[in-house]
Amino acid sequence: MKITNARFIRSAATPSDFPADELPEVAFLGRSNVGKSSLINSLLGTKGLARTSSTPGRTQAINFFLINERFYFVDLPGYGYARVPEAIRKEWAPLVENYLAQRRSLMLCISIVDSRHKPTAQDKQLVTWLNQKKLAYAVVATKTDKLSNNQLKTTLSKTRLELGVDEIIPYSSLTRAGVERVWREIDAGLNKKKQA
Repeated sequence: MKITNARFIRSAATPSDFPADELPEVAFLGRSNVGKSSLINSLLGTKGLARTSSTPGRTQAINFFLINERFYFVDLPGYGYARVPEAIRKEWAPLVENYLAQRRSLMLCISIVDSRHKPTAQDKQLVTWLNQKKLAYAVVATKTDKLSNNQLKTTLSKTRLELGVDEIIPYSSLTRAGVERVWREIDAGLNKKKQA
């Protein structure tokens, strides 16, 4: 897909802050420091649209980015970072769950895992929850440039088994390896909206 325009629209701290235009949405989920913002920026071919941080847990609201004036990328708060204050973590959970369970314009979830590490209990819970809610999703393993081909093959195989999924898309935000496969998943998700 050719990106002609990508811009930050708003940060939503409550469901009333979500955009009301009903354009299709692609949501990005993953634990803190998994490379969500880097993945978004890499897919869009831009450096600073989604803010990256060396401090995990920095995203504390749901961020909406309008792409080509016709659909949104949605950056959800990362989970599983212990140093985020408990009060903030408790606010994230219902906000994110409400968004995932109630958002009619949500077409696809991108569940992001770190290719260098085995999936956490929260990674597994997320995939289980997406399956239970019958939400369309794709699993993307980031930071693959840090591994050799053999290491990557082994880790992807183990992660597929642990998460109980058929496919994981390996991705490097540094080299953009995997960009076409991720966009194919996104296009398929957006096309469901057209057919509906």
